[in-house]
Parts: sequence; C-alpha cells; structure tokens
Amino acid sequence: MLSSLPPREREIVDILYAKGASTVSEIGDSLPDDLSGSAIRAMLKRLEAKGFVARKQSERGFVYAPSVPEKAASKSALSQVVRVFFNGSATSAAAALLGMQDDMSASELDELEKLIAGAREGRAK
Repeated sequence: MLSSLPPREREIVDILYAKGASTVSEIGDSLPDDLSGSAIRAMLKRLEAKGFVARKQSERGFVYAPSVPEKAASKSALSQVVRVFFNGSATSAAAALLGMQDDMSASELDELEKLIAGAREGRAK
C-alpha cells in the first residue's frame, strides 16, 4: 500500500501520520530539505488522487490528513517487510524482534507475552 509510493510522497504521508492534519507550510517545515509550496501541493494532489490523503477547508486554509487509517497502513507495511526480509515467515520476524530484547523494557516484553497469549486464546476458539 504505502510502500508503492515514491519516497517523497511517502515522507509526506509519514509526516501527516506523525503530526496529524497539516497545512502545506506545516508539511514543508517538517521536511528535511526545502521544497516549494507548489511542489508540496502537487504531491498532495497526487496523494489525494491515489486515495492516501484527504483535504478539508479550515480557518488555516486547506489541511491535509491521511485517509488510510494508520493501523491499516502499518499492517500493510509490516506484511511487506515480513514478505521481503523474512520470506513470508511471521515466526522469523518475531524471532528477529525478540533478538532485540536488550533494547526492550520489561513492560514491552510483558506486552508481547500478553499478545502471544491472546493469539493463542483466539486460535483455541
């Protein structure tokens, strides 16, 4: 889904997920390099045509927001990472994450345990 976007368009969508609804100038301020307002508007127009962004009139002018729920976008991106880097194996991906346990807090590890228990419970039904 989002992985099909050109890098700059993806960067703009990522900014909108992080900051929420934003104007062209707010998006420009968040980009790592200078880009003209007209270039940003052109990319937003393409993103709107592709269904990734929606715009609304507000007291600040047009504000743009992602039209794909972040959870759906994250799941799609993760599915692609699992497919590409782990040969489609969710188990291999989870093992790689668990290999990073030194970077995880106790509460994060507890949360993973709860998620695994919930997944087991869901399968038993």
